Amino acid sequence: MIKAFIERVLPRKKAVRVEHSGKALGIHSEHMSKNAVYVCDKLQRAGFEAYIVGGAVRDALLGVIPKDFDVATNATPEQVRHEFRRAFIIGRRFKLVHVTFGDETIEVSTFRSNRGGEVESDATGRITSDNVYGTQAEDAARRDFTINALYYDPGKDVVVDFMGGLKDVEKRTLRLIGAAETRYREDPVRMLRAVRLAVKLNCSIAKATATPIRQHSELIKNVPPARLFDEIQKLLLSGYANATLAELRKHGLAEGLLPLLDLIYQQPGGQKFIELALDNTDRRVREDKPVSPAFLFASLLWHQVVKRWGEIEAAGEHHVPALMLAMEQVIDEQRETITLPQRFAGITREIWLMQPRFEQRNSKAALRMVEQPRFRAAYDFLLLRTAAGEVEQELTDWWTHFIESDPDIRQELINQRQRAQARHSTAPAEGSGRRRRSRGGRGRRRASGGADGEPSGAPGLGE
Repeated sequence: MIKAFIERVLPRKKAVRVEHSGKALGIHSEHMSKNAVYVCDKLQRAGFEAYIVGGAVRDALLGVIPKDFDVATNATPEQVRHEFRRAFIIGRRFKLVHVTFGDETIEVSTFRSNRGGEVESDATGRITSDNVYGTQAEDAARRDFTINALYYDPGKDVVVDFMGGLKDVEKRTLRLIGAAETRYREDPVRMLRAVRLAVKLNCSIAKATATPIRQHSELIKNVPPARLFDEIQKLLLSGYANATLAELRKHGLAEGLLPLLDLIYQQPGGQKFIELALDNTDRRVREDKPVSPAFLFASLLWHQVVKRWGEIEAAGEHHVPALMLAMEQVIDEQRETITLPQRFAGITREIWLMQPRFEQRNSKAALRMVEQPRFRAAYDFLLLRTAAGEVEQELTDWWTHFIESDPDIRQELINQRQRAQARHSTAPAEGSGRRRRSRGGRGRRRASGGADGEPSGAPGLGE
């Protein structure tokens, strides 16, 4: 605690301003968002300092196409809002301004200071209010990693480095600014971010940054569930989710963070199912194709739902009501760690609830089903289950043929199913003559592990 107190009061590291030519480093204003450049220019013309900062600068230097653009300035949030017609102040713990340009939002932050005694923290050291404004040098010293403490002035074509970030970019090293214990206590999410960025950017984590992670992994429990969801969503949609989750487990961060993953990896077929889901997610993200977070969380939570579904049905509840109870229990339990927004939770429920309906191929229910708004997402989920060996290939092939057919052929496919079922029901029973299992029983058995099979197409992740 004394070490943490001293670290909070004394400067972490003397910030020395070093300027480099953007052109010499291979970075140009045309590589940046025109809207971010416009925000900097307008603030500078109003008499303020303004720089593109953080991830966009880091990615440009590492040869990665920047996607998200942040601006740092010495203007207060109120002054920034005054300069732009569509600007909104957000946040309480950390006030920011969102300047919107159609589909793009430029996030503008005011230079922060981390002067001891002025920043509010809880008993664990987590910062609860961070609206103490300071100089650019102070702002650089309180950022998380050295490679994120780089500032680019697009007007002057100058990269400003206070913390030796350019050297770490060259070495592809992720290094915390300041003492790791203090920085992780201030914001435990930095541990997740360190692993995510290291995988995404193909960087190594400096020993002093990596070693304390396992020791302080319990601090993740202090992060509000809504904020944790945002960070987990970034992780899962990074394009390297599978590799990142493996690294999280290696650093001791997965346990307790995503309890569902611990259960999944213990269940037969669970790991294969998740790896297939995340592999397809990673592929689509890297190909700039749309990915539904609701579909992804439906995949992550599915085996927990299946396990609970079987338990409730075994206790005497009917097939579909048992599924509905299992869904609600799993979602409620997950909220204790990560808050799944209602807009995603609703879609997730629809995807799950449609799975037993795929068994209904001998009535007009099939025709009505394809008209449902979430049918495509549910069908993609069926493909994923088939690839994992949970569903018979014949069922998926039938629905694929059904989807691709015109209305007359769809009706004939239903008629064929009806005739086949009628013949089967009138045929003499084999063996002891025991009654066939119900369709509901078959559906549950497949959901918990059935015949092997390869999908007719890769899951589309709920487009």
